[in-house]
Parts: sequence; C-alpha cells; structure tokens
Amino acid sequence: MGLLSWALLGLIVGAIARFLLPNSPGGCFVTIAIGVAGAFVGGIIGVALGIGNVSGFDLTSLFLATVGAILLLLGYRALKGR
Repeated sequence: MGLLSWALLGLIVGAIARFLLPNSPGGCFVTIAIGVAGAFVGGIIGVALGIGNVSGFDLTSLFLATVGAILLLLGYRALKGR
C-alpha cells in the first residue's frame, strides 16, 4: 500500500476507534497517526496469532487495524490521564 492508502486507512480506522472510545484526546492528525500505527500494531498481532496481516482494504485488515488502533488509543488516553 502506498502512503496515501495508509493515510486513508489510518483516517478510517482512527475514526472507528474514536467512535468506539469517545472523548479521546487529539485532533485529525492524531486520529490518522493512531490509525496508521494501529494498522501496524494490528498487523503484528494478526501475524503472531496466524490470522493474517494488514496488506490492503479487506475486512480482516480493517478489523486488525481497528483492534490495534483501539489498543493504542487506550494507551494514549492513559498517558494523557483521561
């Protein structure tokens, strides 16, 4: 996936994670960054569990990226004290 694809996936996944965890700190760029990093973390988790990896726009990739983004968002919220 290219840089634009990762940014789009990050925006989608970050928005889903923010929807599931409302009142999270940060703006649009933080949402994209958490989404892209969440896709990376979700890919690592998926490979470790043998589920798959984040390699494109499919349901497995979206699910793994969202799980990764939620984990990162929970960590970010803990660091920010919210």
